[in-house]
Amino acid sequence: MCLFTGFGICSCDYLDVVPDMTPTLDNAFSDRYMAERFLATCYYGLPTVSVPEDNPALLGSLEMIYNRENQTYPGMLLGLGQNDRSTAIMDHWANGNPVGLYANIRDCNTFLDNIERVPDLPRPEKDRWIAEVKLIKAYCHFVLITKYGPMCIVRESAPVSTSTQGVRVYRDKVDDCFTYVVELLDEVIASNALPYMIMTTGTELGRFIKAAAYGIKAKVLVYWASPLFNGNTDYVNFLNHNKEPFFNQTYDPSRWVRAAEACKAAVAICEETNVRLFQQTDYLPTFPVSDTTALVNTLRQAICKRWNVELIWTNNYAYGGFQGYCMPRLETATQYYPTAGLLSLPFSTVDVFYTQHGVPIDEDDSYDYANRFDVRTGDFDHRYYIQQGEQTAAMNFNREPRFYSTLGFDRGKWYGNHYNNPPSKSNGDIGEDVDCRYPKARYGEYSSGFLPGQYNATGYWPKKLVSTTSSFTTADVWWTESYPFPNMRYADLLLLTAEAVNEAQATPDNEVWKYIDEVRARAGLDGVVNSWQNHASAAYKTKPTTQDGMRKIIQQERKIELACEGHYFWDSRRWKTAVKEQNNRPIQGWNHLGISVNDYYTPTTLYMQKFILRDYFFPIPESDFINNPQLIQNPGW
Repeated sequence: MCLFTGFGICSCDYLDVVPDMTPTLDNAFSDRYMAERFLATCYYGLPTVSVPEDNPALLGSLEMIYNRENQTYPGMLLGLGQNDRSTAIMDHWANGNPVGLYANIRDCNTFLDNIERVPDLPRPEKDRWIAEVKLIKAYCHFVLITKYGPMCIVRESAPVSTSTQGVRVYRDKVDDCFTYVVELLDEVIASNALPYMIMTTGTELGRFIKAAAYGIKAKVLVYWASPLFNGNTDYVNFLNHNKEPFFNQTYDPSRWVRAAEACKAAVAICEETNVRLFQQTDYLPTFPVSDTTALVNTLRQAICKRWNVELIWTNNYAYGGFQGYCMPRLETATQYYPTAGLLSLPFSTVDVFYTQHGVPIDEDDSYDYANRFDVRTGDFDHRYYIQQGEQTAAMNFNREPRFYSTLGFDRGKWYGNHYNNPPSKSNGDIGEDVDCRYPKARYGEYSSGFLPGQYNATGYWPKKLVSTTSSFTTADVWWTESYPFPNMRYADLLLLTAEAVNEAQATPDNEVWKYIDEVRARAGLDGVVNSWQNHASAAYKTKPTTQDGMRKIIQQERKIELACEGHYFWDSRRWKTAVKEQNNRPIQGWNHLGISVNDYYTPTTLYMQKFILRDYFFPIPESDFINNPQLIQNPGW
């Protein structure tokens, strides 16, 4: 990936010669080496996912937030309802940041037009590169659909001309856009040109494998079947140049059947190529640890262990700066850095995690939901999660393992990531993790604000996004191991499959439950039917046995398993739940200025989130209407 990124950076000017492109293209495809540089350019144009300032999904739904001093960052402005067509926050339509997706699609078309000219490229490798670029092209179209709805399909290169008419095109209907994306993906799959796997010691890491083509097709078809794109009558008056609705107005249940078939095909390819859930047997701790800590770090490593078996596709790295934003200081430091800990999780994210019984906190018949904001003292039973004898919020007790693998919090154990882990204990079932470091976040303590604007706003850090091998080497030195940030991992695919199968049939059955239960079992939880039957209050015990009940369970499972990875932003839009969940929602956390226990553990509102109907899609930048007056703006903008 580093090699490809380097190629991409130095080759972005290949298409800057207009209108006479002949000398440039002759050079770009003169031999295998130059063509591979152009291939790298196509990869380089894919959207960045691990940078909050480039990826709207990390902050744009306020699943994670910055503090008030940093609320003007682009993702925060999205979540606070402050996007507009003149500034077009995080635009990928034309000019874009870091690159407009139409520009990358043009690069892909140029590659496909000219790759056959390369004289020293063997046929199998040529077919593979063609498949890769078609997949890049399909994915760029798909991202444009998810961001803007109806887009302008770019099937082939525009003719070279001094006229601007070639770029004056109409937006296509949503169904036509999806149809074209699926056609490209089917061509890639039918070619059988992508490799089954790539060796982790090679130089091709980050390039597409066969499972990625199947997985992306499954995701595309799930989105096409989802309420935002399937019979969306909210856009009945959103008409194209022929006065026809851009969005189909009749719900088509057969789309879920097709999506379920694609999801199951993707699962089968993953099984065939040993893409699977990262399990506790894959976690190899340096020192003996308890089973509890081993499970917590297993769940972390499913995201942050480099090139692990769960990754289906990833295209860029989570570097040191990003991880530093996720990491609190774990002892008194004297310098501004190494970690700022700015990425904060509000209560709206914290509350989605299940109780220890694997059911929602407001549905568990034994969980004290009403008093979750009270203060409680760490006890022996929670010693691997919470420092024994220290006080923290009651809502941090009796939660499922993914709560503790995803979140760091005041007085919550943070095993690893620190040079001063104590030696192993001689006591049989207690490893070094019982005395590991933990944040102290009350005002004036070492994990609280260090300089103005450098503090966690809510008292919760996204622990899962910090590599387990990144570490403080001294109080003032933070060393990070970058890891490939997942675009899609196997747990995501399993939950998409559960969702598609549930929607494709009238009543849930074992086929629905098995996919979601596989994800839950890895997290140490019982299956959905047993969990709700044995631990839910009377009104919810039959929830997994109805389609709507399972729909809600699957949606919450995705919010938990994929928390902080950027999926909720898009899921809440395709489900059309964002207006209900995110409009006028108080974004709360603990009082970061509180010195005493009671002052710190006071729920505090930082923002009021805004989301209205227009926010389901981004505005097309105002400047683009000058270049192409035939465009039609999205509703509400």
